[in-house]
Amino acid sequence: MDISKAEQRVLHLLAQGGRIVVEKDVRGRIIDNRTVTRDGWSWFGCTLALFKKLKRRGYVASRGGGPYQITRLGLERVRSQLNNR
Repeated sequence: MDISKAEQRVLHLLAQGGRIVVEKDVRGRIIDNRTVTRDGWSWFGCTLALFKKLKRRGYVASRGGGPYQITRLGLERVRSQLNNR
């Protein structure tokens, strides 16, 4: 299954050690998300709709109530890219 460029960018960022921190309302529904790189910088390329798509496909998951991180399935789907550092 192919994934879009936007999904590819988010998964690559998460594969390098990033995470997605979510904000929930009083009912427990996700209302906002913030993507944080491994260096602690915020990245605004992951919209709420894109996050929900990744979550629905099982590419990201939260463990123990923590931030969302990439899953084994997400690692299999992401194509390797050169790191531009």
